[in-house]
Amino acid sequence: MEIPVIDFSDLEGEKREKTMALLHQACEKWGFFQVENHGIDKKLMEKVKQLVNSHYEHNLKESFYESEMAKRLNSKDNLNDMDWESTFFIWHRPKSNINEITNLSEDLRKTMDEYIAQLIKLAEKLSELMCENLGLEKDYIMKTFSGEKGPSVGTKVAKYPQCPRPELVRGLREHTDAGGIILLLQDDQVPGLEFLKDGEWIKIPPSKNNTIFVNTGDQVEVLSNGSYKSALHRVMAGEEGSRLSIATFYNPAGEAIISPAPKLLYPNNYSFQDYLKLYATTKFSDKSPRFESVKKMTNGHHNSLI
Repeated sequence: MEIPVIDFSDLEGEKREKTMALLHQACEKWGFFQVENHGIDKKLMEKVKQLVNSHYEHNLKESFYESEMAKRLNSKDNLNDMDWESTFFIWHRPKSNINEITNLSEDLRKTMDEYIAQLIKLAEKLSELMCENLGLEKDYIMKTFSGEKGPSVGTKVAKYPQCPRPELVRGLREHTDAGGIILLLQDDQVPGLEFLKDGEWIKIPPSKNNTIFVNTGDQVEVLSNGSYKSALHRVMAGEEGSRLSIATFYNPAGEAIISPAPKLLYPNNYSFQDYLKLYATTKFSDKSPRFESVKKMTNGHHNSLI
């Protein structure tokens, strides 16, 4: 199956309607897609990858292979409770912790900050396009995700090291993402990422030409009332190279209250008899105002029937 590719350059002009339809289908039927011509500086993306790889080689690789987890690979232990990955997490919004992480070069800190500033703009644009497709105000997701100081944005920087026994362990076990919109800058050579679609694991190829791989998390599924699904995914361990993954999470603030958007909820908890009374006078009218009236009725506003 061919993974959907959203070309942002087609959002202007005659291809916009088709591109928006493709994005809607990708969110609804897949839960993941690629974005090209996204506007992020590709030289900056290359520099981020180069600096992260260098940081791993000089500061993390040796300690990873000497860790207790790596040693367990040669034992007879059950390995279902571990992931073959070397990671650290950077918070960007509402407050950055990048200066508190040990051994990061000043060049990496500065380059990552520049990259994230551009990536957040892409996340916001994607959220607006999703809202448009769902029939919501374009800033609905941004407002819902924002607490007093805006949304929560963080990056999981991961290397999935070359593994001598890949049949024994996952790079990262099967899961859905808890948050909102996930934007992945991944390896351009080494595969390993897989997503579940229609009962089949789809292998995600390495990202050529610095496309951004996007998937939606649990909070988008809740907010869209199930229209947009969060997809189960995993990373397979591999013996032919170390895979790079820089996944940035555009998430709700910790204090943000999440619920399905009211516009996307059907009325509920009403008696069919009450519905029929309303239907009798609105049968030949559009059903949407009728549904809205039933919503108000079930919320205790019985005088709002049209």
